Amino acid sequence: MAAETDGRAVIMGFYNTWLLPRLCHLSMRSKRLLPYRQRVVGAAEGDVLEIGIGSGLNFPFYGPNARRVFALEPSPPLIAMARRAAAKTSVPSAFLDASAEQIPLDAKSVDSIVMTWVGCSIPDVEAALREMRRVLRPGGRLLFVEHGRSPDPNVERWQERLNPYWQRLAGGCHLNRKIVDQMPAAGFHVEQLETGYLPGPKAMAFLYEGSAT
Repeated sequence: MAAETDGRAVIMGFYNTWLLPRLCHLSMRSKRLLPYRQRVVGAAEGDVLEIGIGSGLNFPFYGPNARRVFALEPSPPLIAMARRAAAKTSVPSAFLDASAEQIPLDAKSVDSIVMTWVGCSIPDVEAALREMRRVLRPGGRLLFVEHGRSPDPNVERWQERLNPYWQRLAGGCHLNRKIVDQMPAAGFHVEQLETGYLPGPKAMAFLYEGSAT
């Protein structure tokens, strides 16, 4: 029994550390996501903190108003991919090998924070939002597009059923998290919000796009 448990742990460790980052990269390359990246990332200004840079798919969408990007990511394989992506763009970047719950930046040091499909998988999202509020300068904006809890009761029930299994397969991703409801407690005011479904299974496809100050 112990050997079986150890073997399962080794397999899951390999999956989460090496295979999952590459699967995430492939799935997030979907062309359906490009308009969201263009709007959310393109609106970033000044010194930008991107939470969960992933494989760096957002780098091409930073506009001339972005002075530099602090790219936060706890996964070494994803950081390696993101560094290669950053080298192909002109935006200056600095990589932060850290989690969103402990951002290694000074208070009030960034003008914009970008989150694209990452809030669903942060273990302690409330702590992460408080950290984002700490490092954001007065007048700065949190720009986001996230998937999460559907307002449709039938879809929500499926999200609740699938969530435990989905979390194991998708690196802790929550299908049923409504991150905009957690922003006010961290000191954010949601100033703009659009919602709707992407094409595909509705349990995974309800999106929240907007900004908070």
